Amino acid sequence: MQNYSAFSLFKQALGGHAGWQRQWRSPEPKAEYDVIIVGAGGHGLATAHYLAKEHGITNVAVVEKGWLGGGNTGRNTTIIRSNYLFDESAALYEHALKLWEGLSQDLNYNVMYSPRGVLMLAHNIHDVQSFKRHVHANRLNGIDNEWLSAEECKEFCPPLNIGAMRYPILGGALQRRGGTARHDAVAWGYARAADARGVDIIENCEVTGIRRGVNGAVEGVETSRGFIRAKKVGVSAAGHTSVIMSMAGVRLPLESYPLQALVSEPVKPAFPCVVMSNTIHAYISQSDKGEMVIGAGTDAYTSYSQRGALHIASHTLDAICELVPMFRRLRMLRNWGGIVDVTPDRSPIIAKTPVPGLYVNCGWGTGGFKATPGSGNVFAWTIARDEPHKINAPFTIERFRDGILIDEAAAAAVAH
Repeated sequence: MQNYSAFSLFKQALGGHAGWQRQWRSPEPKAEYDVIIVGAGGHGLATAHYLAKEHGITNVAVVEKGWLGGGNTGRNTTIIRSNYLFDESAALYEHALKLWEGLSQDLNYNVMYSPRGVLMLAHNIHDVQSFKRHVHANRLNGIDNEWLSAEECKEFCPPLNIGAMRYPILGGALQRRGGTARHDAVAWGYARAADARGVDIIENCEVTGIRRGVNGAVEGVETSRGFIRAKKVGVSAAGHTSVIMSMAGVRLPLESYPLQALVSEPVKPAFPCVVMSNTIHAYISQSDKGEMVIGAGTDAYTSYSQRGALHIASHTLDAICELVPMFRRLRMLRNWGGIVDVTPDRSPIIAKTPVPGLYVNCGWGTGGFKATPGSGNVFAWTIARDEPHKINAPFTIERFRDGILIDEAAAAAVAH
C-alpha cells in the first residue's frame, strides 16, 4: 500500500501527481473465499479490514450490488457520539468512539474526524429529565456528557436562538468528544486498507441467493457474477438486510424507512458544533466545505425508496430556522434519502443467526455511521471466532424472543 504523508505528497507534486496508485483493485471474484461480506458500506468494509488485520483472515470478499460506499455510508449526516443511555449501548458506541480517535492513523487515511462537540437540546420538562438521566448514566460508565443551561448552550453555540419561540430551549446535554467525520473518506480508507491486506472488493455484484447445504449450513452466495463459495457469510446491507436474509430463510424483526438529509449552499465558518433536537426532529452541523448539513426524522411509512416525503424536509427546515434564525435566507442545494433498518427496541443486531455460518449486522436506525469502526470490529470478532465479542453479546436476535430489550428510542436525536 502506498504510504500517504507530507513527504509523499511533496514527492508526488514534483512528478505532477502522476505516480499515485489506485487505492484498491477491481478483481474478478474467485470461486471460493473463507468469508464473504455482503455490503461494501462502512460497516462491511470495516469488518473486512478487522478480519484481515486482527484475525489474520485475508481470503475475504466484500460483494456490493452497486458501488463502494453508495448506500447509507454516502447518505448520512456523519455525526459521531457515544452518549447512549443503557450500559450495553454505551459500551458499543464508546468502543467505536475510541476507534474513531485513532482511525486516521490506523488506516493511514485522513477520515477528517472532528471532535467539535455534540449538543442535544431540551425543549420541555420531559427532555430535561431524560437528558439529565443520560448525563448521569454516561458518567457512571466513564463517558463524558454534561448538562448546560440555556445560556451555557448559547455560549457554546452562539448562533442558537434561546429567546421566545414555539419550542424554547431549556438546556442541553453536551458531549465534547462527539463530532463529525468525512463519510466518503471512511469508506475509502477502510477499502484501501482492506485491499492492501488481500481482501477482494467486488462492486456491481448483486447477491441473488444464499445457498445452504443439506445440513442447513451456508455454502456460499449466488450473485449476478456467478456462485461464490464460502463457509461463512456476513450480511451488512443496511436497509436491504431483511431482503438478503430472507434468501436464507431467516426473518428478522426489522422495518425499513426512508431517512432524509439536506445541504445548503456553502458559507464561511458560522456553526461551531453539532446541534440536535429530537423534539423538533432536526439536527445540523457545518461541513468542512462550508455547507450546512441538516438531517430530519424518518418518514412515517415503511419503504425501500431512497426518497422521502416533501413535508418531512419542509418541517425540518421550519425547525432549523426557528433554532438558528440567521439561516432563514440560506438556500438549500440538494436533498437525498437513505433507507434505515429499524428494530423494535431501536438497537442493532450484531450476531450469529440460526443458520450455521451466517452472521448479521443490522438494525442501526439513525445510528449506523457513528458506530462504524466499533461495529466492524466486533462483527469481525464474531465471524472469526464464531462467538460474539463481549461488547456485542447483548445484541442478539433472540433478545426479541426473550424480552431482553435494549430500548434506546429516546437516545436517537430524531423520531424513529
